[in-house]
Amino acid sequence: QVQLVESGGGLVQAGGSLRLSCAASGRTFSSYVMGWFRQAPGKEREFVATINWSAEDTYNAKSVKGRFTISRDNAKNTVYLQMNNLKPEDTAVYYCAAGYRSGGTRESDFISWGQGTQVIVSS
Repeated sequence: QVQLVESGGGLVQAGGSLRLSCAASGRTFSSYVMGWFRQAPGKEREFVATINWSAEDTYNAKSVKGRFTISRDNAKNTVYLQMNNLKPEDTAVYYCAAGYRSGGTRESDFISWGQGTQVIVSS
């Protein structure tokens, strides 16, 4: 299975931006559907965004639509999450995940997970 390492989290003021990165090991990165999830304190982990193998299809959760953009660079084995106009409710640990189901939004659609990166948005 692919191994995933997230980076780019931090503390930002409301209205600010962050770009998360997720670096994948292995030579089969381009065969995976990639996704981002997040887990806020005291809440269940929730879907944020997903992108298919060729980056032609992306899908975002309603809560982040118009603010977050998922992208990937298969040559660099990396998937990104550009987060703009951040809100305090975006505070969470963000996880990168790899799977095979295009358009999947459930945790069970993904087989490999990173350790997460913390994002804190202050008001």
